[in-house]
Amino acid sequence: MSQPGAPRAHVPGSHSSRRGLSLRGDLCARRRRRLTCARAWASGSPGPPGPPARVAGLHEPPRRHRHQRAAMVRVRKWRRAAAPPLARGPAHPDPEPEAARRKRTRPGPAARRSAPGSSIFAVPPPSTRSPRHRDPSAPGSAVHAFPPAPGPQRPGFRRPRGPPGTGPQRPGVHRPRVPPGTGTPAPRGPPSTRSPRHRDPSAPGSAVHAFPPAPGPQRPGVRRPRVPPGTGTPAPWVPPSPRSPRHRTPARTQPWQASASVARPPRGRLRCRVSGEGLLQSRGMPARRPPRRPPAACLLLAVVACHAVARGLMRPRGEGSASLPPLSSNKSSPDQGSCEIEAQLARSLDFWTLSSAHLLAVLPVDPVKENYVRKVKNCIFSIALPTPFKSRVHLVAVSKEVLEDILDLDLSVSKREDFIQLISGGKIAFGSLPLAHRYGGHQFGTWADQLGDGRAHLIGIYMNRQGEKWELQLKGSGKTPYSRNGDGRAVLRSSVREFLCSEAMHHLGIPTSRAASLVVSDDEVWRDQFYSGNVTKERGAVVLRVAKSWFRIGSLEILAHYGELDLLRTLLDFIIREHFPSVDVRDPNRHVDFFSTVVFETAQLIALWMSVGFAHGVCNTDNFSVLSITIDYGPFGFMEAYNPDFVPNTSDDEKRYKIGNQANVGMFNLNKLLQALNPLLDPRQKQRAAQILDGYPNLYYARFRKLFKAKLGLLGEGEGDDELIAFLLHLMEKTGADFTMTFLQLSEITESQLLKLDISQQFWALKTISKHELFPTWVSQYLLRLKSNMNDSDSERRKRMIAVNPRYVLRNWMAESAVRKAERNDFSEVRFIQQVLQHPFQKHPVAEKAGYAAPAPSWAKDLRVSCSS
Repeated sequence: MSQPGAPRAHVPGSHSSRRGLSLRGDLCARRRRRLTCARAWASGSPGPPGPPARVAGLHEPPRRHRHQRAAMVRVRKWRRAAAPPLARGPAHPDPEPEAARRKRTRPGPAARRSAPGSSIFAVPPPSTRSPRHRDPSAPGSAVHAFPPAPGPQRPGFRRPRGPPGTGPQRPGVHRPRVPPGTGTPAPRGPPSTRSPRHRDPSAPGSAVHAFPPAPGPQRPGVRRPRVPPGTGTPAPWVPPSPRSPRHRTPARTQPWQASASVARPPRGRLRCRVSGEGLLQSRGMPARRPPRRPPAACLLLAVVACHAVARGLMRPRGEGSASLPPLSSNKSSPDQGSCEIEAQLARSLDFWTLSSAHLLAVLPVDPVKENYVRKVKNCIFSIALPTPFKSRVHLVAVSKEVLEDILDLDLSVSKREDFIQLISGGKIAFGSLPLAHRYGGHQFGTWADQLGDGRAHLIGIYMNRQGEKWELQLKGSGKTPYSRNGDGRAVLRSSVREFLCSEAMHHLGIPTSRAASLVVSDDEVWRDQFYSGNVTKERGAVVLRVAKSWFRIGSLEILAHYGELDLLRTLLDFIIREHFPSVDVRDPNRHVDFFSTVVFETAQLIALWMSVGFAHGVCNTDNFSVLSITIDYGPFGFMEAYNPDFVPNTSDDEKRYKIGNQANVGMFNLNKLLQALNPLLDPRQKQRAAQILDGYPNLYYARFRKLFKAKLGLLGEGEGDDELIAFLLHLMEKTGADFTMTFLQLSEITESQLLKLDISQQFWALKTISKHELFPTWVSQYLLRLKSNMNDSDSERRKRMIAVNPRYVLRNWMAESAVRKAERNDFSEVRFIQQVLQHPFQKHPVAEKAGYAAPAPSWAKDLRVSCSS
């Protein structure tokens, strides 16, 4: 056994050879003696050796002994070259045991701080120091402007360590040493000899991030570039060697391990470069890369995260959302000295999710998971995946309002490939379980039994930042168990019409489903457009539709038809609870109150249709929403020349769904809804529900009368208002005057011009109706009625009428022109018409030049549409 004070023998391969000699060995004692002499020489007083001062880093764990030994060698070389012989001190070992001598002679903290040369180790010239010992605050320093924030050390990366008493130190890396008595860091050497990870991020050619990495686990398998001394440029990257498992590249590279250096930090949810990935991890979502942020941003993120996470946790489960609650962009305010948080839209689909759990938690699903046509019972939905297109998909158009206001998506998302795949059925959103809805219905007055979503997929529910729930549905996305004899596809011509009309109706102020996007493929779809035996090849397309709910009258009819009363009650209570807040779901009369609300809202909806000359075309019970919104745009049409018998659908030979019969069809559909509810009602409730249905005509006419009085600018109540409206419609019918432009031009013409019957060619619709011999009589009655408007003027009257009489509607010839260009992959007219119809009450110069407010072109007279789509 070695005696105390004797040097320990060096055994190759032993622990001492790997970790350095023991601190208790004589070699360490001699080194301490020499360092003491060096300090004494530096202070100008050789003096007696005395007790050794505690050298920073000398008593650190043995794992850093290799670095200390290298530093000692540099000290010895410098001392031997500069120190006088007497300052070198004795070279013999101290006979006193190290532990006993340290315990007996070690000065207290105050003595060590006050002793000359003992506050910190006297540093050698900067040129001989290790680059990681340089002062980061010195001029010309290439250290990051924002040092890494305190936190867990990343393996393999040493952090700077400050002198004793300066606060918590990051283990493994020393702060710059200061010579005794100076109080300032020692002069620095040229930065070319320093490690590349200490270089200035703003210097040309720097390979270091502008914002240094935040503390966290080191990315395995990535080695930082080394810089040869004196070159100032990084050496070529060297693949990691398989020295140990910690240095080996993992077999499967993670997304954040794609490269060894990144040009800039990842895009965050805050404009002040705060990443939101910490929030995602707190909510159980995977982060794509370790967060990188400056310390000041960390504090900001902590403040924002508390509020954002709290909002996220209070969000009801079962709905999809953007995984980050609307954090925001930051706008610095010099006056306030803080960041104002404003809502920001998602720029990718990485953390944007949908969910069907809200429906599936209450409503049953078909236990058969296979996707084939069959009779389905005792369920509301069937699981069915969309069928992707085989050919390339083209984006025809998107609705900016729907993306931003409803789906919380930035418009730039529409240019991403994953978005195109999502809206075409080629990709399933995170959390989504595509469903097909089971329903029945009466078509053209006859029970059609099971119908269902034959070519539509409900891909999930999204809850936006306003707390609104929206159901997303793809139309034309493939077969489902309810496809019957269809192929599950929709063609481009019908999809363009639905996309444009959905948005046009919304901007006209009519309750409707919305269209978020339209895509078209080169897949062949065969259709007999007019059921004449002439089958032609067309292109498949998909529309992404959104609505608060896609339940319809047929959803309840099929349950009552097959006697599934428990399921009928469950579905009805679910609809009431989710979409009818005015109805108390605990009230025994809730089903009657629900029916009363549907009757009232349906009367309002059809009256709104009539006020803009809209004919739905297929008012079957499976196309009538229980929320009284316009859905399922097929062979619709906006009436041009006024005609109560206008039928847009050439498949409707009996003219059942002509525009003048829509109110009666609405009452027929409501009666079928009442028949479906009857099994859940007692006799008294049935009687009350029947009385409610009997009041439907009065509700409709009251709304119709109010809307048309506003279109004529009439205020208050007049005895002859109904006759005045009917008289004008009669003249329009007899002369074939344009419905939309007649009311608009009455809004633009002055009373004096009407009185003189001075109608110029610019009022071409009024000029058509003025050919009738009774037109002067109607004008005199109309001007007399306008005089009864209290506190009104002609300019106010015209301003009021222009606000309710649209200038542009989606005429059939406009849609047909856009479809013909889209077939050649020219989507410009689709997008232009979409922009025009977003402001239907404002004059648009380009739209005027295109003739959207002019008489229909001659070729448009032969246009027809049908149910084939």
